[in-house]
Amino acid sequence: MNDADNSADILFRLADTLATRLPAQGGDPDASYSAKLLARGPDAFLKKIGEEATELVMAAKDNAPDRIVYETADLWFHSLIALAHYNLRPEDVLRELARREGTSGLAEKASRGSGS
Repeated sequence: MNDADNSADILFRLADTLATRLPAQGGDPDASYSAKLLARGPDAFLKKIGEEATELVMAAKDNAPDRIVYETADLWFHSLIALAHYNLRPEDVLRELARREGTSGLAEKASRGSGS
């Protein structure tokens, strides 16, 4: 296996860890950044997702590969926090991506109607 194969399950390990940071699971906001965001509720982590998405856009506009990777990691991490809050898992997202595989992006978007 290569490094990508070995690290592919990092999303699942992070999701497992984030599940322990939920307030209902006793996540301690004084001991964990993730628990702090989760305790503060959606406004806190959704704001971070917006910030990280903007930072990724700026890194891409600057054509800065290292920053693109770094900011994508931040965006994915904060997205995982949102998934945990809503009792969702990376597997749910991966299933959706697998469902879309082989479908034209234009056709998939059209199938969602005007709301997406």
